[in-house]
Amino acid sequence: MKALVYEGPRDVAVVDVPDARIERPTDVIVKVTSTNICGSDLHMYEGRTTMETGRTLGHENLGEVVEVGGGVDRVKAGDIVCLPFNVGCGFCANCERGFTGFCLSADSDTPGGAYGFAAMGTYAGGQAEYLRVPWADFNCLVLPEDAAEKENDYVMLADIFPTGYHATELAAVSPGESVVVYGGGPVGLMAAYSAYLRGASQVLV
Repeated sequence: MKALVYEGPRDVAVVDVPDARIERPTDVIVKVTSTNICGSDLHMYEGRTTMETGRTLGHENLGEVVEVGGGVDRVKAGDIVCLPFNVGCGFCANCERGFTGFCLSADSDTPGGAYGFAAMGTYAGGQAEYLRVPWADFNCLVLPEDAAEKENDYVMLADIFPTGYHATELAAVSPGESVVVYGGGPVGLMAAYSAYLRGASQVLV
């Protein structure tokens, strides 16, 4: 399959890599139809991280499930799914407490895992034709029937929108408050929108 591979600072290439495959019964394979480029990808691209050469980039992914492991119960072939940034098992102590970014089961030297990301495990990224998704029942957000026509909206659920919304959670934005968002990039705009969703009366960006 084709994938976008990191070959060094400011050096990426679309190359042939081994096909994504089921490695554990709890895996699925997703045919990637949308993926975003994150500011974190740019950090890796510019050589400001410990990203290893030969790794496939991409942690904001959406696509169609094309193969399902025998241990997967909830996700089925044909489902359109969005894949959040973090890879979590869903059952370790940290995942049980909601700290999925610090999953203890991820194949990383430190707690936490992510697709195609420096120092967060060996998981391949989704800027590729296909992606292996571990613990699919936990990591796949199955989208509704309008997923195909609203794909460009739903792919924001992989990272951009939740990150902006989480900022309003951390700030405890309440109805009637005024909110200032510093930085009007994609995440900042999602934070501003999320502040309105939480009832802010005035939002300045």
